[in-house]
Amino acid sequence: MIDTISLENGVVHMLDQTKLPREVVYVDCKDYHMVAEGIKKLWVRGAPAIGIAASMGIAIGANAVTADNYDDFLKGLEPVFNELLETRPTAVNIQWAVERTRKMLEERKGESVDALKTFLNEEAQRVLQDDIKINKTIGQYGAAFIKDGDTLITHCNAGSLATGGYGTATGPMRAADEQGKKIHVIADETRPVLQGCRLTAWELMQDNIPVTLITDNTAGAILRTGEIKMAIVGTDRTVNNGDVANKIGTYPLAVLCKENNVPFFVAAPLSSIDFTIKHGDDIPIEERGSEEVTEIFGVSFAPEGVKVRNIAFDVTPAKYITGIITEKGVFRPKDLHKLNEEGTDLESIMLRPEDL
Repeated sequence: MIDTISLENGVVHMLDQTKLPREVVYVDCKDYHMVAEGIKKLWVRGAPAIGIAASMGIAIGANAVTADNYDDFLKGLEPVFNELLETRPTAVNIQWAVERTRKMLEERKGESVDALKTFLNEEAQRVLQDDIKINKTIGQYGAAFIKDGDTLITHCNAGSLATGGYGTATGPMRAADEQGKKIHVIADETRPVLQGCRLTAWELMQDNIPVTLITDNTAGAILRTGEIKMAIVGTDRTVNNGDVANKIGTYPLAVLCKENNVPFFVAAPLSSIDFTIKHGDDIPIEERGSEEVTEIFGVSFAPEGVKVRNIAFDVTPAKYITGIITEKGVFRPKDLHKLNEEGTDLESIMLRPEDL
């Protein structure tokens, strides 16, 4: 399992994923500004991983705050919160990390500033370890839907590199492999930043899980043959009605799966579900710089001055999604909102392999 991010002695060690697979390079982030830069520049990416990075950024930002009372300490943290929140708008996990921190600090209002700083550093470590446990649980729930000999398809990277470890979309694949099931994974290249090509294919090869890389526009041709039995992708923000925002290209893959009767699953830790947003059309969608489209590894291949739209995410409507895999179980999109309602009997609404 690849070590994506860690916090040691007030320094965040971040794997620079923009250099993979050619180089394995770690960046030492000694302040929260550098953590924010790493999130913005995709040194760290994937919703769970940037949530972890945000928690660690808050911890080392807190270390630098000079205050002798709670109110001044919280005031000193506001620039940290704001800078991290401004990095990437679509993934909800940064917002989740900030709101979680605010709530926990409010509960510890009577403690000393030093005690609060210690707590935030310990909390960042807990967020990392909890994420790995959550991913392994998602893996177990998802693996129940995978049969021996299955070929699966995935888009972008929702593996160890996008999380604290183990992965969300790759979690069921890893779990199935550990159970002795012989599987084969088809990885979309995922233009324009090539996360499927550079990251997913690389990390599955590291774990000796058979993988074949394809261009994004090859998916339909292979799905039509009946070779692929299941799709599993990650999510940057899933909302109350079951709509899912994920890396651009996820929506057409879901439509192709629906057309070819291939179950389409989304691996979504609860930290990536935003129950405050009712519909996918209300999810803020990030647009990034034109150079990601016109260049590959710094080499330009597009006509100089051409206009570019670099939409980083798309929204897949719930009607194209078979099930959403969480650490609480697998659920149909129409039932997702019930996870946020008190008294819900989760067993009664859980989706099982025999239901397909």
